[in-house]
Formats: sequence, structure tokens, C-alpha cells
Amino acid sequence: MLPALLFAAFWVVLGLGLFLIAVRGGPGGVRAALQTQRTGGRQALNVSFLVAYIGFGVALPIVFLTGNHANANAQFAGLKLTAAEKSGRELFGQHCGICHTLQASNSIGKVGPDLDQIQPSESLTLHTINNGCLQKTSAAQSSETCLGQGTMPATIVQGKQAQDVAQFVARVAGKG
Repeated sequence: MLPALLFAAFWVVLGLGLFLIAVRGGPGGVRAALQTQRTGGRQALNVSFLVAYIGFGVALPIVFLTGNHANANAQFAGLKLTAAEKSGRELFGQHCGICHTLQASNSIGKVGPDLDQIQPSESLTLHTINNGCLQKTSAAQSSETCLGQGTMPATIVQGKQAQDVAQFVARVAGKG
């Protein structure tokens, strides 16, 4: 909330500064008006410009650049993610996002199915991660049937990582 208020204050101060320049007839008029003031008034104006410069030119950019990295990965669409889901989000981005579309990970893959549309359950996602999928499977390979156009190899991620990805996908698919 504070960064948004500082951002708005920056534009208000900038607008007022431009208004002052316009009312005084341009930069020359402002310079002439400032030179006719008393020394105390000039010093106060210089201090206020210095504070505005430091606040808006240094502090505000630092606040926006550092951001809120501690909580940036902690939620999606109002859902607070658990530690396992946060891990699943990172793993999905590294291993799955190239093929699958999932808004929660900002991925727009075109080979595998759009997970936001099919909204797979955790068990289906985990099953597909563990077994992979093949196009046009025989009855013996029915556990490897795909929902998308591509072929997905088995065990791209394994064990706890596979569970984290499945949990993340099941929680956020279609929620964005």
C-alpha cells in the first residue's frame, strides 16, 4: 500500500511542479521568481526539492526494485500457497511450463494440454508425471494415454518434487 501511495505522491508533486512552471511562464519565469525571494524562503525551497529528489528519485525506485520478494511467490489469485505448493510452482516453471499453459506460473506452452482448461486433480497430475503419456496408445499402455497433442516422458520430476508439482497444479489450475 505504501509504495502505491508514494507512486501517486510522485505524480502529484511532478504535476504541481509542471503547473508552477506553466503559471510562471516557463523555466525562466520560475527562475526569476525564485531569485527575488528572501534567503530563508530559497533555502526552504532547496531543502524541499532535495527531499523530493531523494524521496522520489532514490527511495521510491529502491522500494519498487526490491519489491516484496518474501511474499511474491506465496500466493496466487488470493490463494495462499503452502511451502510444498511454492516449491511445486518453481518446479513447474522449470520443467513443465515449456509445454503446458498454466496462468499461475505465467507459462503459455502449446504442446501439452492447457491445465487451466482441464483443471486436473492432484491424483491425475501425479499419475501423468509418474507415467508420462503417449499418443495413440494400445490397451497395454492405457495408463500412458495423453490429454494433449504431445508426448510427455515419465518422471520429469520424481518423488516429493512430483507430489509438490501435482499439488500446486491441482490447487491453482483454472483459478486465475
